[in-house]
Amino acid sequence: QGVLVPGLGTFAVVHEQINSPEEVYVVRRPLFQLDMDMSCLQELVIPTVMIPDDIEITPLDYWWLSRTISLPPDMVRACVEETILLYSFQLRDRQHPVFAFENVGILSCQDNVLCMQFHCSCIAGLESRDTWMALLLT
Repeated sequence: QGVLVPGLGTFAVVHEQINSPEEVYVVRRPLFQLDMDMSCLQELVIPTVMIPDDIEITPLDYWWLSRTISLPPDMVRACVEETILLYSFQLRDRQHPVFAFENVGILSCQDNVLCMQFHCSCIAGLESRDTWMALLLT
Protein backbone atom coordinates (compact mmCIF):
# COMPACT_ATOMS: atom_id res chain seq x y z
CA GLN A 1 0.00 0.00 0.00
CA GLY A 2 1.31 3.39 -0.92
CA VAL A 3 0.08 6.92 -1.50
CA LEU A 4 1.56 9.31 -4.04
CA VAL A 5 1.49 12.99 -3.09
CA PRO A 6 2.12 14.64 -6.49
CA GLY A 7 5.16 16.89 -6.51
CA LEU A 8 6.40 15.66 -3.13
CA GLY A 9 6.77 11.90 -3.00
CA THR A 10 5.31 8.54 -2.08
CA PHE A 11 4.50 7.16 1.34
CA ALA A 12 4.35 3.37 1.56
CA VAL A 13 4.31 0.54 4.05
CA VAL A 14 6.64 -2.38 3.41
CA HIS A 15 7.12 -5.77 5.01
CA GLU A 16 10.70 -6.41 5.98
CA GLN A 17 12.19 -9.67 7.19
CA ILE A 18 14.84 -9.70 9.90
CA ASN A 19 16.68 -12.88 10.79
CA SER A 20 18.00 -13.28 14.31
CA PRO A 21 19.56 -16.33 15.98
CA GLU A 22 16.33 -16.90 17.93
CA GLU A 23 13.66 -16.31 15.27
CA VAL A 24 12.64 -14.58 12.05
CA TYR A 25 10.77 -11.31 12.36
CA VAL A 26 8.58 -9.82 9.66
CA VAL A 27 7.68 -6.22 10.43
CA ARG A 28 5.68 -3.53 8.69
CA ARG A 29 7.45 -0.21 8.46
CA PRO A 30 6.85 3.09 6.69
CA LEU A 31 8.96 4.46 3.85
CA PHE A 32 9.00 7.79 2.08
CA GLN A 33 10.42 8.15 -1.43
CA LEU A 34 10.97 11.79 -2.37
CA ASP A 35 9.77 12.84 -5.82
CA MET A 36 10.44 16.56 -6.17
CA ASP A 37 11.90 18.71 -8.91
CA MET A 38 15.64 18.19 -8.50
CA SER A 39 16.39 21.83 -9.37
CA CYS A 40 15.08 22.85 -5.94
CA LEU A 41 17.23 20.25 -4.19
CA GLN A 42 20.63 21.60 -5.19
CA GLU A 43 23.39 20.89 -2.69
CA LEU A 44 21.09 18.68 -0.61
CA VAL A 45 21.86 15.06 0.16
CA ILE A 46 18.82 12.85 -0.25
CA PRO A 47 18.89 9.32 1.17
CA THR A 48 18.07 6.78 -1.52
CA VAL A 49 14.81 5.07 -0.67
CA MET A 50 13.27 2.73 -3.18
CA ILE A 51 9.76 1.45 -2.77
CA PRO A 52 9.51 -2.12 -4.09
CA ASP A 53 7.73 -2.58 -7.42
CA ASP A 54 5.14 -4.92 -5.92
CA ILE A 55 3.70 -2.16 -3.69
CA GLU A 56 0.44 -0.79 -5.07
CA ILE A 57 0.67 3.01 -5.27
CA THR A 58 -2.48 5.12 -5.42
CA PRO A 59 -2.73 8.90 -5.82
CA LEU A 60 -3.72 11.02 -2.84
CA ASP A 61 -7.50 10.80 -2.49
CA TYR A 62 -8.56 14.44 -2.34
CA TRP A 63 -12.24 13.48 -2.18
CA TRP A 64 -11.74 11.31 0.93
CA LEU A 65 -9.50 13.97 2.48
CA SER A 66 -12.10 16.66 1.81
CA ARG A 67 -14.73 14.61 3.63
CA THR A 68 -12.53 14.24 6.71
CA ILE A 69 -11.86 17.98 6.98
CA SER A 70 -15.16 19.30 5.59
CA LEU A 71 -13.73 21.31 2.68
CA PRO A 72 -14.48 20.93 -1.04
CA PRO A 73 -12.11 18.56 -2.91
CA ASP A 74 -10.88 21.28 -5.29
CA MET A 75 -9.97 23.49 -2.32
CA VAL A 76 -8.11 20.61 -0.66
CA ARG A 77 -6.21 19.89 -3.89
CA ALA A 78 -5.28 23.57 -4.27
CA CYS A 79 -4.08 23.76 -0.65
CA VAL A 80 -1.92 20.65 -1.03
CA GLU A 81 -0.44 21.87 -4.32
CA GLU A 82 0.29 25.37 -2.97
CA THR A 83 1.87 23.96 0.19
CA ILE A 84 4.19 21.69 -1.82
CA LEU A 85 5.05 24.56 -4.15
CA LEU A 86 5.89 26.82 -1.20
CA TYR A 87 8.01 24.08 0.37
CA SER A 88 9.96 23.56 -2.87
CA PHE A 89 10.55 27.34 -3.22
CA GLN A 90 11.88 27.47 0.33
CA LEU A 91 14.26 24.59 -0.38
CA ARG A 92 15.41 26.32 -3.58
CA ASP A 93 16.14 29.48 -1.56
CA ARG A 94 18.29 27.37 0.78
CA GLN A 95 15.84 27.71 3.63
CA HIS A 96 15.40 24.52 5.56
CA PRO A 97 11.79 24.43 6.66
CA VAL A 98 10.26 21.52 8.52
CA PHE A 99 7.31 19.86 6.81
CA ALA A 100 5.18 18.14 9.46
CA PHE A 101 2.69 15.42 8.60
CA GLU A 102 0.26 15.02 11.49
CA ASN A 103 0.41 11.52 13.02
CA VAL A 104 3.02 10.44 10.44
CA GLY A 105 6.34 12.27 10.78
CA ILE A 106 8.52 15.19 9.81
CA LEU A 107 10.33 15.93 6.55
CA SER A 108 13.30 18.05 7.50
CA CYS A 109 16.71 19.15 6.34
CA GLN A 110 19.54 18.77 8.84
CA ASP A 111 23.16 19.37 7.84
CA ASN A 112 22.02 19.55 4.18
CA VAL A 113 20.43 16.08 4.39
CA LEU A 114 16.75 16.00 3.50
CA CYS A 115 15.07 13.09 5.25
CA MET A 116 11.76 11.82 6.57
CA GLN A 117 11.62 10.96 10.26
CA PHE A 118 8.55 8.94 11.18
CA HIS A 119 6.91 9.40 14.57
CA CYS A 120 7.24 6.43 16.91
CA SER A 121 3.45 6.36 17.23
CA CYS A 122 3.12 5.98 13.43
CA ILE A 123 5.49 3.01 13.41
CA ALA A 124 3.84 1.46 16.45
CA GLY A 125 0.44 1.84 14.79
CA LEU A 126 1.66 -0.17 11.81
CA GLU A 127 3.43 -2.88 13.76
CA SER A 128 1.89 -3.96 17.05
CA ARG A 129 3.64 -7.32 17.45
CA ASP A 130 7.32 -6.42 16.89
CA THR A 131 7.19 -2.68 17.49
CA TRP A 132 10.73 -2.36 18.82
CA MET A 133 12.19 -4.18 15.83
CA ALA A 134 10.26 -1.90 13.43
CA LEU A 135 11.40 1.18 15.37
CA LEU A 136 15.03 0.10 15.12
CA LEU A 137 14.75 -0.50 11.37
CA THR A 138 13.05 2.79 10.68
